Amino acid sequence: MTSATAGGTAPVPPARTRKSVTGTRRTVAVLFLLPCLVLLGALVVYPIGYSLIRSFLNQSGDGFAGVDNYKALFTDDGIRTALKNNVIWVVFAPTVATALGLVFAVLTERVRWGTAFKLVVFMPMAISMLAAGIIFRLVYDQDPNKGVANAVWVGVHDTFAESSAFPNAHPGRQSPLRPEKGGFLTQQAVHAGQSVSLPLVGVAPDKMPGGAKKAVQAPSEPGKVTGTAWQDFTRGKGVGRLGQVDPGELGYPGMKIEAVKDGKVVDSAKVRADGTFTLSDKADGARLRLPASNFREPYNGVDWLGPSLVTPAVIGAYVWMWAGFAMVLIAAGLAGVPRELLEAARVDGANEWQVFRRVTVPLLAPVLAVVLVTLMINVLKVFDLVFIIPPGSSQDDANVLALELYRKGFSEDQPGIASAIAVFLLLLVIPVVWFNVRRLRREVRR
Repeated sequence: MTSATAGGTAPVPPARTRKSVTGTRRTVAVLFLLPCLVLLGALVVYPIGYSLIRSFLNQSGDGFAGVDNYKALFTDDGIRTALKNNVIWVVFAPTVATALGLVFAVLTERVRWGTAFKLVVFMPMAISMLAAGIIFRLVYDQDPNKGVANAVWVGVHDTFAESSAFPNAHPGRQSPLRPEKGGFLTQQAVHAGQSVSLPLVGVAPDKMPGGAKKAVQAPSEPGKVTGTAWQDFTRGKGVGRLGQVDPGELGYPGMKIEAVKDGKVVDSAKVRADGTFTLSDKADGARLRLPASNFREPYNGVDWLGPSLVTPAVIGAYVWMWAGFAMVLIAAGLAGVPRELLEAARVDGANEWQVFRRVTVPLLAPVLAVVLVTLMINVLKVFDLVFIIPPGSSQDDANVLALELYRKGFSEDQPGIASAIAVFLLLLVIPVVWFNVRRLRREVRR
């Protein structure tokens, strides 16, 4: 093609190859992006497409199953339990972690060692989910001697309600005691000036209290009722005399003795380390009772990994790990909050709680939304903690969709249902991602 000029015609110069905004030829840009696109297709697009197709096939994969695999999502008991637990996770785990992160971020600005505190709170993020699961499996152990949670709980409980050291103690043969309301009561009344023998058995020698001493027969005292409560057992066949204090037998220190007359407690005493006790003349004509509190089973704490508490317990482990992540992001947002706005609110008479609720939180709303949405996406695919922490007896009660996907795909050999669960999880994540993208676009337009 030519164009007219004063001296005739001149050729039009050839069009130049179009370049991108950065000045790079598009062909070169595509070549550089090609490895990433190949990896994206192989690791993301292909698995999603294959899972979608496989979800409509039967167990063997050679026949069309229609929507049967998706029907199983709402009829299978295991999947329904997992879905219910996922709802609990999505509602509580991100909310609690974000709230703690907000509190930590605000408070660390006011303490001298705020950076060190942030470091300590953020440190669990350096631990893998697998390692955290093993740690909390030990933390939640039922045995107070192993599990930290129950050790603390039992310590607090025993501060206010001390457990008995003799839960298995009971009268032996030819004993003057008989059962009564969880404890034991003497068959005959006692009188002042009398020394009473209260032999018991049933406590293993290695389970006796450390303060127990060799028992002695209490001497009688005028105007008082005395006696001995001891472990009437001596190691060795045929060794020791029944109902009498023998050398080497131990007393029951701390055991409570009550004098009961006409159904009322008129006096009480505690057994000394050598098994002896003394009651005043009020006990004259009364019967002696060893109340049920002497034989109460020791408190072993809470069954954290039982069916009713296993999901909150695992969520607690998750919050321990991710509260530091929330705190760091919120602290970064807090650093950009104009301080003059906070000071202006204080000058206007607002107290610290009002400043936090009406100024700080609204200004941090975009950051809080980012943290909350990120954690919501994260908890939808939680697997490691639920797989490691609950014991086999409680894992069904703690089940979540990611764990059920693993079970159906590998343990139960049902790849069609497993693929349906994977697609369902993707559909659950898409609205959250869409909300996050819309929010980011609004932020850019501002």
